[in-house]
Amino acid sequence: MSSGPAPSRPFFARSAALVAPELVGMVLVAGQSSARIVEVEAYDPDDPASHSFIGERSRNRVMFERPGHLYVYRSYGLHWCANVVCGPVGVGAAVLLRAGEPTAGEESMWSRRPLAKTDRQLCGGPGRLCAALGIDGTANGVDLLNPTGGLRLETAPPNRAVTALVRTVRVGITKAAAEPLRWYEEDSVYVSHRTRSGPRPASS
Repeated sequence: MSSGPAPSRPFFARSAALVAPELVGMVLVAGQSSARIVEVEAYDPDDPASHSFIGERSRNRVMFERPGHLYVYRSYGLHWCANVVCGPVGVGAAVLLRAGEPTAGEESMWSRRPLAKTDRQLCGGPGRLCAALGIDGTANGVDLLNPTGGLRLETAPPNRAVTALVRTVRVGITKAAAEPLRWYEEDSVYVSHRTRSGPRPASS
């Protein structure tokens, strides 16, 4: 699938809640593999669930750096999770990439996820997405807007417009759990979790 050029830096210099739904449909390239983003969550600095809520620390420092960089952390010491840094420098905002649809290098992605049995199990979840693309802690701080970088973000393919977008609550958190800060492409089989009651229109 042919995707577009890298998005601009100013695009990411906004709140995570504004950037997140517009990331759906973009393509994350990792070497010879790539995935079209189909599910995201927003984390702004005033959010108790955000890593930046406690202020800048060595672990979350990348969140406070230039927008468009990748913030990678390990969840519960097990799974790597990839986030796109948003907002002006010093703010501390990011969008968690929760799920993707393979667009290139599928064979390598399946080899990295040998226990996956279905399309959703391959990239449906932040840890699964990182594992399938081979993303780990060494990618923390990578500039995703470098058009020649091995790990980069590209705009949505012109022939793959996003279908209906669902906005709902985030998954797997206890703080600010009722905030509708997750967006996903409604008909994608790669979405990690589907809302079971009362989804809000993406425009609300």
